[in-house]
Amino acid sequence: MPSSEEFTRLADPFRPELLVHCYRMLGSFHDAEDLVQETYLRAWRSYGNFEGRSSLRFWLYRIATSACLTALEHRSRRLLPSGLGEPSDDPGEPLYHALPGVEWVQPLPDPRGDPSTTDPAVIVASRGSVRLALIAALQHLPAKQRAVLILRDVLAWRAAEVADLLGTTTAAVNSALQRARAQLEQVVPVEDELTEPAEPRRRALLDQYMSAFENADISALLRLLRDDVALEMPPNRTWFTGRAAVGRFIADKVFVGPGVTRMVRVTANGQPAAAVYRRGDDGAYDAHAVQVLTITDTGISRIISFNDPGLFGAFGLSATLDAAGVPASA
Repeated sequence: MPSSEEFTRLADPFRPELLVHCYRMLGSFHDAEDLVQETYLRAWRSYGNFEGRSSLRFWLYRIATSACLTALEHRSRRLLPSGLGEPSDDPGEPLYHALPGVEWVQPLPDPRGDPSTTDPAVIVASRGSVRLALIAALQHLPAKQRAVLILRDVLAWRAAEVADLLGTTTAAVNSALQRARAQLEQVVPVEDELTEPAEPRRRALLDQYMSAFENADISALLRLLRDDVALEMPPNRTWFTGRAAVGRFIADKVFVGPGVTRMVRVTANGQPAAAVYRRGDDGAYDAHAVQVLTITDTGISRIISFNDPGLFGAFGLSATLDAAGVPASA
């Protein structure tokens, strides 16, 4: 049997892209990590029978896709609040949690593919394939259609390759792809087609956004938001649209005063994002949320605030900052 060292040397370079592949399928970073671990365990156990008739990469994708399809048979579809119903028209009403059994799409920390890739066009294309709006939309597709669309339109595999991987026919793959594309067009928000500003402008807008939050400056924040901005806050199913409603909710329910919030710049799903810490009674700052922004040439069009401190570890962030804003030691 081949050594574990040989298997690791040959298979490990594909781990980052397989993680992103499983994330696209599942909509959950944590579930994707688990499925990649399962993929490598299955692959190691079967490696002695791998005859090299296909590439190792193709073989690993076959195992990973099969594991994802099996997992999806037993899991509910992951959603964002906008996938559950219409926005609230009253920013003053209490926030409502989703009913038991609802699972949420999670953000993806720093999407990585081939670490040697430096071509800006490739980086932008990769960023687009993990945008939150697309990941959320993919979850509306049946599992096999989802797999076909990802393999064909995102990874640019040939129909015959996808048919081989899924154990079906080329005609069935093409039919599934047509249905998936048609359904995706109905659920991908128009905002996802809006033009992004250049990277320096994106970074500047994120810095201004973080400063407005840390200073509890609602006027500065409102200047950054589009008229049609949307705010979602899983695990709350309540969400808001429009600068007036979003601004009122943040002013009344989020902003307490300057210095209560500290923010750390991160990247999620190839989009500007900020990790939010809130000051506790002891003066330290505790992990609160990861906010992912959709930034366009005309301002911020969407804020998705994942109010889940359990996500911070995936971003390599401390769960606590001291009173000076320094990460607490593990």
